[in-house]
Parts: sequence; C-alpha cells; structure tokens
Amino acid sequence: MSSVRSSTLFLPVLLVTLGMVFTQTGASFAKMLFPLVGAGGATALRLVLAAIILILVFRPWRFRLDAGQWRAVLLYGGAMGAMNLFFYAALEHIPLGIAVALEFTGPLAVALFGARKPLDVFWIILAVGGFALLLPWTPTSAEISPFGVVLALCAGACWAGYIVFGQRAGTGGGPHIAALGVATAALIALPFGIATAGASLIDPALLPLALAVALFSSAIPYALDMVALPHIPSRLFGILMSGQPALAALSGLVFLHETIGPVQLAGMAAIMAASVGATLTIARQRPTIA
Repeated sequence: MSSVRSSTLFLPVLLVTLGMVFTQTGASFAKMLFPLVGAGGATALRLVLAAIILILVFRPWRFRLDAGQWRAVLLYGGAMGAMNLFFYAALEHIPLGIAVALEFTGPLAVALFGARKPLDVFWIILAVGGFALLLPWTPTSAEISPFGVVLALCAGACWAGYIVFGQRAGTGGGPHIAALGVATAALIALPFGIATAGASLIDPALLPLALAVALFSSAIPYALDMVALPHIPSRLFGILMSGQPALAALSGLVFLHETIGPVQLAGMAAIMAASVGATLTIARQRPTIA
C-alpha cells in the first residue's frame, strides 16, 4: 500500500516542485528587468501579460458572478497586486532569498493564527528568531537594506491577505476566479508601471524577457498547481512550499550572482523549519474535512 501511495504522490510532488522552481526563476528574470523598467514596470509587465494568458486560457467571461463573488475577487486581486508591488520593490534593496524568507512570514502568521498549544508557541519563537537573524543588526549585514526588509514584510502581510481573500473568492469557484484575480492585480499594478517606466513598457525588445517572467512566475506554476493540488494532501503541499526561500536563494545565486551570509542562511533555515513544523502540527490538530 505504501509503495502504491508513494508512486501516486510522485507526479504531483514533482509538479509542485517544478512550479516552485519556475516561480523563483521567474523572480530572478524579473529582477533583470529592473534596470530597464524599474520594479513597478516589471510588476506591471508580469501581471498584465499573465492576466492576458490566463484570460485567454480560462475565458472567465463565460461565468456569471454575483455581487458577493465580485467583492471577494476584487479583494483577492487587490491583495495580489499589492503583494507583487511590495515584493518586487523589496528586490531592489535585498537579495531574492532573503526577500522570499521575509515574505514567507505572512502565510506562516496565517497558519499560526490563534495558536495556543506549547508546540505552536515554539514554532512562533523559532520563526521570530529566524526573522531576527535576517535583520541588518551588524556591519557584516550592511547589504541588507532596512527599507527592503520593511517592503518584504509588507509583501508578507499582503500574502496573508491573499490567502484569506483567495479562499473566500475560490469557494465554489474555479480557474476563472484566478484569471479575474490576476486581471484585477494587473489593473492595480499598471499605473505604478506607467509612472516608473512610461513608454518603455511597450518596447518590443522587452517582450521576450517580460513574457518569460509572466510564464515562469504566474501562468506555468498556476497550471502545474491546478493539476497537482487535487492529488496531494494539503499538509504535504504546505511542507513543499516551505522550500521556497531555499529555492529563491539558489535562483538568486545562479541567475543574479547574489550571495547570502551564514547568519542570514541560518535565519532562512529557521523560518523554513518553523513553517514545516507548523504545517505538521496544524495538520494533526485539525482533522481533514472530506
């Protein structure tokens, strides 16, 4: 039975892992756009192109939404747009791996909200300790901008809102909800992109890299998750997602030549461990509802 279970999980685990690799590779590509269009421009290009792709694929105009569903979609898309704007702005000031680790405090806070058991408190302490190690306390961490840290934490807060509002918007919905959410996020990010980059946003020379960012950061990971999620336990998905900071650090090293010191690596590892621990603990405390 266990071997059958393992073979059944292999493909969805592989798809989720590939999705994370694509996501962080896309973030590295986006940072390459910064010298050309700035963080706001890169955000706008990513979301606008991703929205076009998702709308063409899932054709949300075929579905009717009531007022409550539209309100949920707008909140979901608003949180998504703000999350991307803050995250890409943070990447202008701090390495990719550290930005993702700090942003990860958002979903971790959602997971631990209302925690009361001693073990839950331990994960909170571990996460706070990891966060403290990522702060620029010493001259050796001078390359970590405090402003970048604040921006990444704001992105994490928006990620928490994205989770909460996304659950509400997705209840009884489908892929068309995600397409509408990304389109809403694109509309929010576009004015910032225009203010940052102006006419450079429509430079045809930028299209290949911008399209790669949209595909790698949004369209491909979303499609892979859509295939994998129905066949993978939520606990295992949460554990896999905890590897995002490590993949981000690796992507930053390979594509952007960003290095991270041992203290910061320890902080990232602590946040990842807290996320894995919280995922396992919460999965035991809350029985799965069929």
